[in-house]
Amino acid sequence: MIHLMKGFARREFQLVLLRRMADYQPDLVVAAMRSLDASRTEMRQVNARWQRILRSSRFPGGERRLRMVLGPPADGADRRLGDVTCRTDQWDLPLWPDLRFEALIGPDGTVLHEWLVRPEGSPTPRLESVADLTPWSCVVSDVAERFAPAGHQADTLPSRWQVTFSAPDARPYVAHFVWGLLQAVEASADPPRTQTA
Repeated sequence: MIHLMKGFARREFQLVLLRRMADYQPDLVVAAMRSLDASRTEMRQVNARWQRILRSSRFPGGERRLRMVLGPPADGADRRLGDVTCRTDQWDLPLWPDLRFEALIGPDGTVLHEWLVRPEGSPTPRLESVADLTPWSCVVSDVAERFAPAGHQADTLPSRWQVTFSAPDARPYVAHFVWGLLQAVEASADPPRTQTA
């Protein structure tokens, strides 16, 4: 299965992330594809290859797969979850220089969760109101911390996440994320559930 990985590195991995974001922000995705010198056809082909890699029983999974594609992580740390010690590894991606792609890795090397995050200690965007929540401007933690208390909910697709919150005007909203990056915000009829991520 090595032939599946030939020519598959950070550039192609970014196209995989963009494929899901196109459902929400096609114009931003087109601009990002242009910066990668990629076409829609290539993005579809790369995504199809990635799906074959994920389904392959002969290809390394979990953390090993990410390291084969992205190389050694830029940063990593242990994270305690209950009685289990997991690890977070983070990689730089050129499309989002202020962010990192983070994988939460279980003790057996299984990837439990993965998304874009803001590196610890880096400046956060100024969020005075809901109007400041523009597409691709924030990650999950930015919104959850600014509009606390917030509720978190995984979507039907592993790449999608939702954060419900109340704005300063007390109206409820839901923020939609793909791979941890904000895609859209809409008014909600339901009050936010206040649990942590």
